[in-house]
Amino acid sequence: MKYYLTVSIVLIAFVLFAYNSTSQSKGSVSQHEQPQAMAHNGQEQTHDGMDHNQQGHTHEGMDQGGHSATEKKDIPVHTVWKIPADIKPNQDTKMNFFVRDEAGKPIENFDVNHEKKIHLIVLSKDLSFFNHIHPEYKGKGEFEVTTQFPTGGDYKLISDFIPTGGKQKVEMDWINVSGRTAAPKPLQPESNLTKVVDGKEITLSFDQLKTGKELMMNFTINDANSKKPMTNLQPYLGAIGHVVIMSADTENYLHVHSMEGQGSGPDAKFMTEFSKSGLY
Repeated sequence: MKYYLTVSIVLIAFVLFAYNSTSQSKGSVSQHEQPQAMAHNGQEQTHDGMDHNQQGHTHEGMDQGGHSATEKKDIPVHTVWKIPADIKPNQDTKMNFFVRDEAGKPIENFDVNHEKKIHLIVLSKDLSFFNHIHPEYKGKGEFEVTTQFPTGGDYKLISDFIPTGGKQKVEMDWINVSGRTAAPKPLQPESNLTKVVDGKEITLSFDQLKTGKELMMNFTINDANSKKPMTNLQPYLGAIGHVVIMSADTENYLHVHSMEGQGSGPDAKFMTEFSKSGLY
């Protein structure tokens, strides 16, 4: 049965659970849409980020799944990426991310959120590549990470962090990787919401799919061979599960955590809300 209703869903491999041990989240998904590629300038690229928390997009970031008891102020930030001018596929690429205040001074203190000061989501333009990594804080508002990109083309960098005393920030930037680009594939809704990954059979279900209403999505995890329920889920980065939801145009981003008080499986439940209809 296809889930076309108000919100069409593509079952995405942007889901991370832990079974006895943890692993780095690299995965694949499906496809689409349009960035504005960065131009190359001299020996390196610099990209001024926009504060998307004030741009009218849906960027809920890391805070879904729990709510703060105290209202924090919105601290305006200015962010800049410093990256090589010519990024090549399958080669280590060092990237530096700078967070500054309105006066251009470094913001030096950040809250630890789900065990990290910053979460970086890397997505290819067609959503076929996904990576969730954690740049190292170097001090004075600077984060550094070394990573690789599988093919040429455009990639979106989604930086998720909380300046101490302020609200959560989500910054989105496009970068370009030189080299051959993989042939794009049209994004299609899944007809089967059960997938087998690393010997685990994972089924996604919803209580309803309507825009503007809170809904529950449930991942049921069984052993793919024996079909027995998995009951040894353990927290990874402070939660039983993490789900990244991205609209086909890459403009609506949600990073959702499993509901608190859950056991160790086989179900991992998440609450979320879709602001508009479309393909995710």
